[in-house]
Amino acid sequence: MQTLPTLYIPHGGGPCFFMEWTMGPADTWHRMAAWLKDLIGTLPFRPTAVVVISGHWEAPAFTVTRGSQPELIYDYYGFPPHTYQLDYPAPGAPALAQRIQTLLDLSALPTAADAKRGFDHGVFIPFKLILPEADLPIVQLSLRDTLDAEQHLRAGRALAALRREGVLLVGSGMATTTCAASGIGSNRFPICSMVG
Repeated sequence: MQTLPTLYIPHGGGPCFFMEWTMGPADTWHRMAAWLKDLIGTLPFRPTAVVVISGHWEAPAFTVTRGSQPELIYDYYGFPPHTYQLDYPAPGAPALAQRIQTLLDLSALPTAADAKRGFDHGVFIPFKLILPEADLPIVQLSLRDTLDAEQHLRAGRALAALRREGVLLVGSGMATTTCAASGIGSNRFPICSMVG
């Protein structure tokens, strides 16, 4: 049986793909959006579910979303009003969340579940392009707030089995988290990432 790759994808700046971009080179976002839209077609087969680790969620333990229909967290600010009305009704996957916890437990890593937490923009912004039909279940997994490299590597090894089970593992982030840091900021959109 084929194995799915593990991917690390960009999720842009805030809701950048779903608004008119008037600062800096808009072509950057257009090319990134085109790449994301074509991503599923580059895989050896269509996944049955997706696990997304967004750079915008840190917790004391590796924590999974366990809700069956997660809401969205608009963790950006200063953008046009319509970007706070975006929707992405992808289902959650409580059974997959439990499987993730089991795999992490077997590796003696701290784990928890959150049935109320929704998807942050590191999930719903890129996946509106990758899977616009929102027809695959998604579980979001937090980073540990210690950011201990060895524990994160162990978590990756623990979850590798999911790739052979048809689950796509995706890291979502950017090299920087502010528009100003990436050279495209302005006073109008000061922060292109999470609030807080």
